[in-house]
Amino acid sequence: MKFKDLSKHLEKLEETTSRNTMIELLAELLKVADAREIDKMVYLMQGRVVPLYEPLEFGMAEKQMLKAVAFAYQVSDKEVMADFKKIGDIGVLAEKLANSKLKTQNSNISISEVFDELKKVAETSGEGSVEKKMTIISDLLKKLDPLSARFVTRIPVGKMRLGFSDMTVLDALSWMINGSKDHRKEIEPVFNIRPDLGYIAKTIKEKGVKGLASATPTPFTPVLMARAERLSSGEEIINKIGECAIEPKFDGFRLQAHKKEDKIKLITRNLEDVTFMYPDVVEGIKTQIKAKDAIFEGEAIAYNRETGEFLPFQITTQRKRKYDIEEFAEKIPLKLMAFDVLFVDGKNMIDKPYIERRKALLSIIKDGDVIIPSEEKIMDDAKQVENFFDDAISRGLEGILAKKLDGTYQAGARGWSWIKFKRSYSSKLEDTVDCLVMGFYYGRGKRTAFGIGGFLIGVYDKKSDQYLTIAKIGTGLTDEEWRTLAREGNKLKAREKPPLYNVDKMLEPDVWMEPQIVVEIKADELTRSPIHTAGRIMKASKSGSAFDVDVPGYALRFPRLERFRDDRKPEDVTSLREIEEMFEAQGKSKVSSGGE
Repeated sequence: MKFKDLSKHLEKLEETTSRNTMIELLAELLKVADAREIDKMVYLMQGRVVPLYEPLEFGMAEKQMLKAVAFAYQVSDKEVMADFKKIGDIGVLAEKLANSKLKTQNSNISISEVFDELKKVAETSGEGSVEKKMTIISDLLKKLDPLSARFVTRIPVGKMRLGFSDMTVLDALSWMINGSKDHRKEIEPVFNIRPDLGYIAKTIKEKGVKGLASATPTPFTPVLMARAERLSSGEEIINKIGECAIEPKFDGFRLQAHKKEDKIKLITRNLEDVTFMYPDVVEGIKTQIKAKDAIFEGEAIAYNRETGEFLPFQITTQRKRKYDIEEFAEKIPLKLMAFDVLFVDGKNMIDKPYIERRKALLSIIKDGDVIIPSEEKIMDDAKQVENFFDDAISRGLEGILAKKLDGTYQAGARGWSWIKFKRSYSSKLEDTVDCLVMGFYYGRGKRTAFGIGGFLIGVYDKKSDQYLTIAKIGTGLTDEEWRTLAREGNKLKAREKPPLYNVDKMLEPDVWMEPQIVVEIKADELTRSPIHTAGRIMKASKSGSAFDVDVPGYALRFPRLERFRDDRKPEDVTSLREIEEMFEAQGKSKVSSGGE
């Protein structure tokens, strides 16, 4: 396929705000794509040349891209910068210049050719690499028609502005097959163990959905991490899953360790490769893991060498750094509390019951100081569960995790195989809520200097694949936290409301943000509010206004920031269904909104 034809499809996608229309447009594009390049096309639409979990980045700042654009169209840097300040979109700027400067408005360059050139940009490194990257980009732009220039210039700076999620693509692949979302239930489980949209699309295109059956966990390909449901007492846990395994819940960094002979990789919840950050954990895996090949999970947590006590998250988080790594490894040592195994020496463990996975995990760990199997007790008595919980809290841990003995590992999903019990719920909301930052409001008074005075947050509804608002926050941040949010927010500015957002007009922020920043929020309780869309049910007219609400939405009362969660992806934020359950646990009436 010619890249100019792809660009026409991308233009339609950019202009639609309807998720269903987006699915149909994507399906139409995927249907006409050539099987030999559909994976490349999907990566480019993600603003990548490799899957998200591979750490190959373009390494180009917006300023460098502007220089490449200036060179391509023989315009001064000063003129390009002035135009960019007016337009605010490097893609639209490139399209405008191409229209006025190019002799031909046609282009026959293929998707594969564009992909190969952009991959060269990402792979170029070393002395003089910045100039080489700019040269490759400018030479490529000279071969493109104006519309193609719009999208190609956005790719290296990560601002595609297409507004769809991974789940939208999975729905589109199903729609491509038979005009329905029915195949999503077959496609998504494979994506969860191999989160590579290019691979998924190419396999379906060549072999159909049945071709995905051969996909299994593979070392160095991350498996999307399983998540736990919540319950508020030992009695509820035993009533729900009966006799179960109880483990402490640690407040550290969850890591997925991949081992293939002597090579080790450490992956976070949001698919980031952090191997270089934790040399002590890597060495521990090399010396303590007996398996030749393995994928297992654990929580990395700092401890006091003298007392053996675990340290607070605020100390552990100091190990997440790019500099002075060896120094901090010595000063703040880590233990990796291993709690599950997904793959051992060619054997897929994901579909095996927990008791079998636990046995396999213990069998591959040698005694040592770094990799420690998490403590585990089998219980069928609610009082025992409560006592274990109290003991965990007394040791400074988050709470406990209950695991169904015959439960499988539910990759990428939240299910009843795992249940977390962090704190007892009361009339006050004592647990925290993970939320997506959807946009921000300009500051007044002192915060004028920061350029931000408040921000809008939301939770995720899997059923509609949308983020729904639950709070507007204007207090509780330090000056440095305001500055951080303003700096990151300006990098992630969206020209208009992303299609994944469902926001009442009364709450629309001054600046919309692309879905990326996740924050952990503490609040006094959950209440009802007609202006928030989480759980809100509209009257038949569906005007989208807070004045036409049948059932008010959920809202956080007195919300304040606990911490930024850069270890979590937007899809990992608290779900609408969890919010409903937390609201009900407060002893307030529940109105189902049909969420996840």
